[in-house]
Amino acid sequence: MAIVTSNTLSILKNIHYRTGAFALIDSLVRHGVYHIFGYPGGAILPIYDELYHWENKNLVKHILGRHEQGSVHAADAYARSTGKVGICFATSGPGATNLVSGIATAQMDSVPIVIITGQVGRPFIGTDAFQEVDIFGITLPIVKHSYVVRNPKDMSKIVAEAFYISLNGRPGPVLIDVPKDVGLEEFIYEPINPGQIHLPGFRTNFELNNPLLIKITKLIQESRQPLLYVGGGAIISGAHEKILELVNICQIPITTTLMGKGIIDESHELSLGMLGMHGTAYANFAVSECDLLIALGARFDDRVTGKLDEFACNAQVIHVDIDSAEIGKNRVPEIGIIGDINQIITSLINLITRKKLSTSIFTYSWKERILNWKGQYPLIIPKQITKISPQEILYELNQIAKTSFFTTDVGQHQMWAAQFINVLPRHWMSSAGLGTMGYGLPAAIGVQTAFPDHTVICITGDASFQMNIQELGTISQYNLPVKILIINNKWQGMVRQWQQAFYGERYSHSNMSLGAPNFVKLVESYGIKGLILSERLNIYDTLKEFINHKGPILLDCHVVEDENCYPMVAPGKSNSQMIGIQKLSKKNTSFDLIKANSPVSS
Repeated sequence: MAIVTSNTLSILKNIHYRTGAFALIDSLVRHGVYHIFGYPGGAILPIYDELYHWENKNLVKHILGRHEQGSVHAADAYARSTGKVGICFATSGPGATNLVSGIATAQMDSVPIVIITGQVGRPFIGTDAFQEVDIFGITLPIVKHSYVVRNPKDMSKIVAEAFYISLNGRPGPVLIDVPKDVGLEEFIYEPINPGQIHLPGFRTNFELNNPLLIKITKLIQESRQPLLYVGGGAIISGAHEKILELVNICQIPITTTLMGKGIIDESHELSLGMLGMHGTAYANFAVSECDLLIALGARFDDRVTGKLDEFACNAQVIHVDIDSAEIGKNRVPEIGIIGDINQIITSLINLITRKKLSTSIFTYSWKERILNWKGQYPLIIPKQITKISPQEILYELNQIAKTSFFTTDVGQHQMWAAQFINVLPRHWMSSAGLGTMGYGLPAAIGVQTAFPDHTVICITGDASFQMNIQELGTISQYNLPVKILIINNKWQGMVRQWQQAFYGERYSHSNMSLGAPNFVKLVESYGIKGLILSERLNIYDTLKEFINHKGPILLDCHVVEDENCYPMVAPGKSNSQMIGIQKLSKKNTSFDLIKANSPVSS
């Protein structure tokens, strides 16, 4: 007969039997998670049942999407705007496969999200059970790492590893697939807290040696036409303040990628805005003529470089990135540095300051050339007597909503927004690498959830908006005061532009007028206010009403249907060979043109 001592009883009292679902939610909460985006289903019900109890204690809040793709985009934008890990739940089978576009979007743009999918019970895996799909295998090429939880005892460790991997080094999505019976099984739970996991290889520890720093400063000093080319990695590292300091100290002009928007105030005299396929003419001329290109957290993407062997072909290149795989992938640099951009730029500034180095005298003529390009090829706003141009709306919106968060969909409206809207760091959410239509509306849900007291504006097109239009239900349910602005030209605008330019004006299935809904009546059916803007004289007043409305609101802007987005670098052409450059020239008199930028002052 076993004898139970008082010591044994004490030990037994401290043993906690918990389910795998409890371990999951508890681990998420321990890692600072409050908001979870998702959609329930059969295989993930044990997790949602556990979630019920945690929500009742106000320890977490679940935001119910209307489609799994909407939920993962919301988690993505939550992560982009906060810098925290976004969390998304979905069930097995179609629930999991509906996440694929959103996971790929996050992977391409280096966004830290953790995706939890339900899976059929362990005995049924591999039997083609109802709603079974190998989401682990399907997503292998588009995640940073992934797990199938085979034992509930591993749950807390896996969650801790997932957060570590997702955030450290180059951020990205991590998937955790949880069989249904793992969520139900009880075991002795021993939680793992943040900081207890350290995985070699996922954190970049780079010691920037002084000789290399000196070599960089020497290249900067010898340069007569330097240019900073800054991408999303600089936003992720929080380097905006140090990059601005470097710009001011060295008087180096700066251009950004679509992902790099917000790294600098684009009204700054040395800002050239965005470069690339639909970048500013002066940014594209500058990158074609520079003799030193300093790439910070950018990956030499084809939409930026145009014809790669003619991109900055006269320049020596310094490339700084957290991901070693990016160094030399598309362009071999003279100096390649792996590490955190904020830390590296801080070290560089410290050396420049100590040695009292300056390049402002040497770059005077370079800045004069850029000033001339800005004066000759400004971003312009076509103004007609009655019809509204998309550029005019976005320019006016920028004047009214300077500190807002912006999400966009993909297409012409995205490029016009990138050209005309000036944003703060982490206030710009746009699918850049994958170009995912339908991203903008659920992304606005994610940002508004993170920042309930801030203005969040979704800029979308009539085609993109219909990709995830069901997420209006989520906006209505939670009364999220999202502002939705539709650039409605009745077309898949960018497709139409390419068909006009490169396919003999054969507009194959790009017109959206047939079958288009009445957007105002549609949102009103969800209890959301709707407005129409169709007259030029009403632009300012309507935009003010739109921005000042306290709840969710949609503004349907009826714009010129055949307006094209210029400049445009055609496929296979260099950045200096831009289509539509004559339309940007100050000599153009076909419209009443308003300059959308203030020229650089020397």
